[in-house]
Amino acid sequence: MPFSGLPERVAAIREVVGAAVRRGGHGQQVEIVAVTKTYGPEAVVAAWNAGLTSVGENRVQEALDKMGQVTVPVRWHLIGHLQRNKARHVERFHLVHSVDSLRLAQAVDEVGRTRGVPVPVLIQVNTTGEESKGGFSRGELASQVDTLVGLGGLRVRGVMTMAPLGASEAVLRQAFGGAREARDVLQQAGLDAPELSMGMSGDYEVAVEEGATMIRLGTILFGARH
Repeated sequence: MPFSGLPERVAAIREVVGAAVRRGGHGQQVEIVAVTKTYGPEAVVAAWNAGLTSVGENRVQEALDKMGQVTVPVRWHLIGHLQRNKARHVERFHLVHSVDSLRLAQAVDEVGRTRGVPVPVLIQVNTTGEESKGGFSRGELASQVDTLVGLGGLRVRGVMTMAPLGASEAVLRQAFGGAREARDVLQQAGLDAPELSMGMSGDYEVAVEEGATMIRLGTILFGARH
């Protein structure tokens, strides 16, 4: 059986998450998004069988290929960079985590307007200033939030961020706390934006303590990628 022991790992992670919620004091519900990139369609089925209803993919084409190979009714999340010329595919996803620029937001907005149903998205923020990571800086978000509010083809649900790999706890808290502040900017502008997508296999406990409502877990669930 592929990924044997996955239900037990999920149960253990849920216990860790529950303790982290209590320590953090934010009282939020936390959804585990099983990151199935590079693992193949059998990982999606294994996640579903272990009680995980949301899966995350980095690349549009890999996600579309898997969608054609699995029948379990998971919710597909796009968590990787979305090129503007592939924005038309967003209607296949339950949630797009990675709207990282105003130009991309406008491209996705056009898709939502054309189909007559707003596209659920998260705004990607870069809270540590790493040049290797995309996303709105907090200053950009503050200056452009009114424009985002006006994009009727989007349904902005919150923010997503990625912390630096191997960062200290202090840097992690800076990154995740900054995302929480960015979400506040969206909410103060009148958006119904409760979601905080942050935390991966190596740092999800700190993310949950800082208020994460979605954590994106791959390696800790499925093992090392090949």
